Amino acid sequence: MNKTKYINREISWLDFNSRVLQEAAEKSVPILERLRFIGIFSNNLDEFFKVRYATVQRIALSDKSGKKALGTEAKELLEKITSIVIKKQKESLMILNSIEEELKHENIFFINEKQVVPEQFDFLNDFFIRNVSPALVTIILSNKIKQDFSDNRAFLVAEIELNHSSYDSKYLYALIEIPKDIDRFIVLPKNNNIQYIMLLDDLIRFNFHLIFNMFNYKNIVSHMVKITRDAELDFDSDLSKSYINKITESVKDRLTGDPVRLVYDKNISKKALEFVINKLGISSFDSLIPGGRYHDRRDYMNFPSLNRDDLLYKKNKPLNIKGYNLEKNLLKHLLKNDFLQYTPYHTFSYVVKFLRDAALDPDVKTIKITLYRLARQSNVISSLINAAKNGKKVTVQIELQARFDEENNIKFTELLGAAGVEIILGVPGLKVHSKICVIEKEINEKNIRFGFLSTGNFNESTAKVYTDFTLFTSNQKILKEVNKVFSFLKVNFKMKKYKHLIVSPHSTYSTFLKLIDNEINNFKDGKPARIRMKLNSITNYKIIDKLYQASTSGVKIDLIVRGVCCLIPGINGLSENIRVISVIDKFLEHSRIYIFENSGNKKIYLSSSDLMTRSFDNRVEVTFPIYCKNLQNQIIDTYNISWTDNVKARLINTDSQNIFVSNNKKKNRSQEETFNYYNKDFYQK
Repeated sequence: MNKTKYINREISWLDFNSRVLQEAAEKSVPILERLRFIGIFSNNLDEFFKVRYATVQRIALSDKSGKKALGTEAKELLEKITSIVIKKQKESLMILNSIEEELKHENIFFINEKQVVPEQFDFLNDFFIRNVSPALVTIILSNKIKQDFSDNRAFLVAEIELNHSSYDSKYLYALIEIPKDIDRFIVLPKNNNIQYIMLLDDLIRFNFHLIFNMFNYKNIVSHMVKITRDAELDFDSDLSKSYINKITESVKDRLTGDPVRLVYDKNISKKALEFVINKLGISSFDSLIPGGRYHDRRDYMNFPSLNRDDLLYKKNKPLNIKGYNLEKNLLKHLLKNDFLQYTPYHTFSYVVKFLRDAALDPDVKTIKITLYRLARQSNVISSLINAAKNGKKVTVQIELQARFDEENNIKFTELLGAAGVEIILGVPGLKVHSKICVIEKEINEKNIRFGFLSTGNFNESTAKVYTDFTLFTSNQKILKEVNKVFSFLKVNFKMKKYKHLIVSPHSTYSTFLKLIDNEINNFKDGKPARIRMKLNSITNYKIIDKLYQASTSGVKIDLIVRGVCCLIPGINGLSENIRVISVIDKFLEHSRIYIFENSGNKKIYLSSSDLMTRSFDNRVEVTFPIYCKNLQNQIIDTYNISWTDNVKARLINTDSQNIFVSNNKKKNRSQEETFNYYNKDFYQK
């Protein structure tokens, strides 16, 4: 057992990604889904290096004394991260190779450029000439001219051996960018019921004779490399530039950010590797990761289904919420009862229907909403534009600093602005991460508020795979405070007070400390005391210390943490009353649930916020209470289903990290059981 009180955040994140890799290795997971988990693992790792590794690297390269990252020497942490990543990359490659072998039993074969048979020539040549060749960017490397390489890219490094040449060397080196806008996997026509797949990289190799036909060459060998750059946005201080212009320029600058990782084919020649490293400007602090023949494995997230539903997860049609008919007016429904939408078990259509009803209702006067990440084709945006065209006063706070979604959000900002929507672009020094909406409707000459508050984004695409709760309510006290949040977003030098909502950066940290203290005091007084939480990450050391204090006082604490967890459970005299699990399955567990026993009169909150310092200090987050008993029961029931998972739950931060929970109880795969729960009538109480 680790003798320290905390696990380093970056190391904990790598442990989380190991759980994703476990799913790729798990034989019970449908085989094409296992390929997609390889893609998720790789994509996660790419983003980790762009953001987290880059941050630690900045610390290591800074002039600050100590150069520590969360208690660890930054350079030492970089070395530890690199060591872990090399090991996991090797493991992921072994898993991928085993999956490809298993696919052969399903008559699905991957072929490379040396395995092409004559009857496939015409198809591949035609595909290359029509689709690939026009999109190729090929750069002949030279030490005589300055050459810039932008973006986070995968390249083929071609080492061209010339027959004779006027060049300084008998070898030329070229970088071929792997096109991003062409599917990585080329599905060839079936032959004798066998499905062949070729990677785009190998199709390019297959056509070197067309690409380099101007050179008199003896031989060409090629190896793949992938460069990852620092994705931090840096803003200049020019006051004459608009916020949108600053974001736009920062996103462009990201393409040429400092390199933080180079993954390369371990079979590349030393001379070719050194030449490329020099041209790409890789420094001694950068992470050099030897790998196999193929990189950019995040593309496996979009591996084609091949019309093989038998090799994929069974798809359940998202449910309607019982008692709430999408064909009827939701605002009238809400005058009677609040309700919860839990995607992807429930259809996301209730959010869009609510906004559509508000857009068309002649008595609706105003709509206010915060937006963080949106689908590329967003019905939410079209509903808001529809409302503005119908004369509603529509106010949208859209977060332009939503990482990797900046360009998408800038596009929607321009569309909304052109439609006459009032745009709130942000709060200086804060990201607006809250997920809230409030409308005002005139009923009997009174303004009545309706709205929804969520743990996740108003995004039709992610709602199919992210588990998130959304509360639809006409509770006037809650919605009055939602209006206060919008007032703060507009005039943010005025601090607001809240009785119902918990809002960052005003009071989230202090309120959570008080809620935990209340459980400690209740336990000491002999009253029922317990804490249950389900969240993405817990990294704030002061909150962790407060949970340790609750544990030593005797309070039982159950935590379901999908991702980063710096807390260590089960330490005698410190955290023996804390248990922590993580559930990784086909849906991404994204909802944040906070349940405090409160002497039997439970306090239950849903939130956009994790227990992280950034969520307390650097973001606008909204944590909202659930008052309706029926809805409280739904949340507790779904929490308990997750907590008792013995198929996809892992024990984390224990002596044996990421061990699956195993017991003699009936098998409970929580995501399947949650769907069954909402598909039955018994939850309507």
